[in-house]
Amino acid sequence: MARTSTRLRHGATGILAWGIALWMFFPILWMFLTGFKSEPDAVATPPHIVFSPTLSSYRDVFAQESYWHFAINSVVISTVATLLALLVSIPAAYAMAFLPGPRTRMTLLWMLSTRMLPAVGVLVPIYLLARATGLLDSRTGLIIIYMLTNLPITVWMLYTFFREVPVPILEAGRMDGATRWQEVTQVLMPLALPGIASTGLLSLILCWNETFWSLNLTSSAAAPLTTFIASFSSPEGLFFAKLSAASTLAVAPIVIFGWVSQKQLVRGLTFGAVK
Repeated sequence: MARTSTRLRHGATGILAWGIALWMFFPILWMFLTGFKSEPDAVATPPHIVFSPTLSSYRDVFAQESYWHFAINSVVISTVATLLALLVSIPAAYAMAFLPGPRTRMTLLWMLSTRMLPAVGVLVPIYLLARATGLLDSRTGLIIIYMLTNLPITVWMLYTFFREVPVPILEAGRMDGATRWQEVTQVLMPLALPGIASTGLLSLILCWNETFWSLNLTSSAAAPLTTFIASFSSPEGLFFAKLSAASTLAVAPIVIFGWVSQKQLVRGLTFGAVK
């Protein structure tokens, strides 16, 4: 009886999990299918479940030479911003984890609270600052903004991972004559590599998906794929089929990257959870 009850409970849990997964995946599937519809089919009411697939929307998107320009901007800005965020976060998290001061905890909480701040609240000063320094519509400007906006999360995550590293291992390195640089690069970083990798992956995903700053601080030269998607909303109306095709092309790289690296991401996020 108990075994039957357990099986029923597991079965119900599995059905619920699959239902939630399909519910969350449905918008992505709908966007993917709409990209293969003609414009009349894409806006038909009621929606056409059966339709004649066409690649015309994808051909129109690729016909725009600017697509590759936006894609290269996304890759360069997201990658460099993530590397810079890790470069700054690793020593900051190390200092907070192993050389804490009386206000370290408060500093961490304050840094994390800045991430909760609505971006629109600081739009005007940042826009004026970017314009005054010549960083408006430049890759450098977006890289700095992306790096700074993700810094609280990367520092907090790395701080959490570093706290899981046993201190006696670091002390053993010091007794063997390791310098502070060697302690970080040759002892701490290899031990916390899963955590560092998952932090970098999360930062990369956040940078790739960021829309607010790219729409407000760029126009064409440094605009990433998120701005490219928005360009399909014009005064003449929404082109749903082309918009869906452009959105699919924009999210496909990061979705595939997430699937490929999901094992590493989960491993890093659970790093130190079980000892």
